[in-house]
Amino acid sequence: MRVKLRNDAGVVKDVKIGFSWTTFFFGFFPALFRGDLKWAAIMFVSSVAIGLITFGFGGWIPGIIFSFIYNNIYIKDLLEKGYRPADEQAEAELKSRGIISGNQAVS
Repeated sequence: MRVKLRNDAGVVKDVKIGFSWTTFFFGFFPALFRGDLKWAAIMFVSSVAIGLITFGFGGWIPGIIFSFIYNNIYIKDLLEKGYRPADEQAEAELKSRGIISGNQAVS
């Protein structure tokens, strides 16, 4: 499912909700290409740390974990930066998934 988020300047971002296949296959690169440097660094460092601890065998484990949570993290970061659901459908979907509460209005 995809939703549109809009900020006060009128910039619209089309974001996916749910499992991140791009993070699953490409690790921290989707976050890096989205300009989300904080989470790209967190994903990279966690993969390297787990890889070092497990002598390289467990470096894929953080990638699987982040595949389940990264899209929601990205949406929450956008909401904190001033983006809002672009329409009622986007707002309803974000509410039903527990990403936003009832007090966030559509712009």
